[in-house]
Amino acid sequence: MKRTIWMIMIGFTLLVLSACGQEEAIENPLNYDIGDFTFTDQNNEPLSLKDLEGKVWLADFIFTSCEDVCMPMTANMNRLQAMAKEEGIENIEFVSFSVDPTVDTPEVLLEYGEQYNADFSNWHFLTGYDQAEIEKFAADSFKALVKKPQSGDQVIHGTKYYLVDKEGTVMKDYDGVSEVPFEQIIEDMKKLQ
Repeated sequence: MKRTIWMIMIGFTLLVLSACGQEEAIENPLNYDIGDFTFTDQNNEPLSLKDLEGKVWLADFIFTSCEDVCMPMTANMNRLQAMAKEEGIENIEFVSFSVDPTVDTPEVLLEYGEQYNADFSNWHFLTGYDQAEIEKFAADSFKALVKKPQSGDQVIHGTKYYLVDKEGTVMKDYDGVSEVPFEQIIEDMKKLQ
């Protein structure tokens, strides 16, 4: 009897100790695999999925002539960048994909990022693809709608932030405009470190 109790205690102790070493996981992960890409950033430099390998990153879809949602999304992304820095989160990148690549050249994106005081050391504004390519990339990799209408200059696109793990898998998405869960995003970033 003593031996059985002793074995149960050892088993329980091992179970507790093994659980302590495990990372906290993201609840209900989306698990969207991001397709390979190499695009151009605001410095006219290439940025690829391979460059982001081993890093946690937060992505969104914006464009510089947007008249409504992109302004708060970019301001909120700037706040998240500052919060991550304050929390000492390292190995984190921020990636904004332009959904209007004809207008959003690297020079235009650089000026746009500067307006929001973006820290370009870990925030990349991407272009360097055609409209059909970004629409397909957004749909395939992020399950996100991007569509440029036949008339007018306002591109239809989603307003989510996407948290991507070190392996290039979208783990979670969040509202990027008005109900932004800033603290939750920061906590989830930490979980993926």
